[in-house]
Amino acid sequence: MSTLKIYNRKGESVGEMNVSADLLVTDRGDQAVKDTIVAGMNANRAGTASTLRKGEVAGSNKKPWKQKGTGRARAGLKQSPVWRGGGVAFGPHPRDFGQKLNKKVAKLAFRRAMSDHVVAGTLKLVDDFSIGEAKTKAVRELCKSLGVDRCLFVTAAVDPVFSLAARNMSRVAVIAAKDVGVWHAVRFPVIVMAKGAWETVEARMKDTSKKKKEA
Repeated sequence: MSTLKIYNRKGESVGEMNVSADLLVTDRGDQAVKDTIVAGMNANRAGTASTLRKGEVAGSNKKPWKQKGTGRARAGLKQSPVWRGGGVAFGPHPRDFGQKLNKKVAKLAFRRAMSDHVVAGTLKLVDDFSIGEAKTKAVRELCKSLGVDRCLFVTAAVDPVFSLAARNMSRVAVIAAKDVGVWHAVRFPVIVMAKGAWETVEARMKDTSKKKKEA
């Protein structure tokens, strides 16, 4: 069993929360984390690079010169890849870089990524860090009181005010609990999570395969 400390806006510890050992995965899942991140990055690739083959380059099929008698190498058409302005022999063409990712692999990767933060103590719970106005100063003060520099703020729900306040900070990102993924957990060394957001993340980390077997 691991323990998560709960802080207030001033960075003072106001309580603790126990995390069940059954929820954490620390002995497996490294490869799942890698595969999930690679699949996500490939899915974001545009795949729009395109070149023309020799059959797609404009031009006639007339031979540049006759086959024999000129002393030059024989040539069939001006669209050949060996000519300047001709087609590209093995150039890129539009394609989909998406990869199929098993749901169990994605679930394991998420559990492993979040478990590493819990065990390492780099996941901090805050009872409430909502702000009234979209002021960057308020987010900077919160980071200073918690002793963090580069971090990911996880809110219980979409918070446009807090997101707008943190937009000018290049080392900080804000995301809702339902949208946080493996890439976010790996990218940021510290996760500052609202107490209410932990319930959503905890539900996503639970192993539902055991329940299905029992049923």
